[in-house]
Amino acid sequence: MANITEYREKRVPSAEQIKALLPVLQTPHLHFDAKSQTLSFSSPQVAIDLGGIAKGYACDLAIDYLKRLGIEHAYVSAGGDSRILGDRLGRSWLIGIKNPRLTSASDKNTVITLPLSNTAVSTSGDYERFFIDETTGERIHHIINPRTGRSAMGVISVTILGPEGIGTDPLSTSVFILGVEKGLNLINKMPEYDAVIIDAQGQVHFSEGLMPPSN
Repeated sequence: MANITEYREKRVPSAEQIKALLPVLQTPHLHFDAKSQTLSFSSPQVAIDLGGIAKGYACDLAIDYLKRLGIEHAYVSAGGDSRILGDRLGRSWLIGIKNPRLTSASDKNTVITLPLSNTAVSTSGDYERFFIDETTGERIHHIINPRTGRSAMGVISVTILGPEGIGTDPLSTSVFILGVEKGLNLINKMPEYDAVIIDAQGQVHFSEGLMPPSN
């Protein structure tokens, strides 16, 4: 809701700012012309970026390119998004889900390790881009709930597994905003996808397609 300068300067938008901008956080303000392949906005206050989808898609493109070169085993990573091609020469790739709340040197860096192959993986969390509001002590992060205009609460990490990053990347953000119950209900209706959600109390939740793995 705040502009990027305010965020970098650790300034929380006022209630008045949020109230004024909430009406433009709606998809009816986006107009896609399929014939010309263009997107226009009905309000000058509307803007979009590709932060919730570009990295997953970029991983897909990289894997597609490697396939054309004849490569059968690869791992491509772009921050919180990655894509695995094949396995690791007969073994599964071991992908760790980061501990969202490292508080001491003795804490484990990862809370879960998943053996994977031929999978896209996307993680959204509140622990990479954030600041603490000095007035309230609240963690202000970059994943905004469009219903409130404020940082989404209740979940601290969501990892989505699926066939392609173009799907896992937006889903990780969406599930983060939906929360544990609604998020798992959504993923459980999508047979190709699975989720690992860590809530604000540190409890780990799995979608129906996953059995809790050993730490």
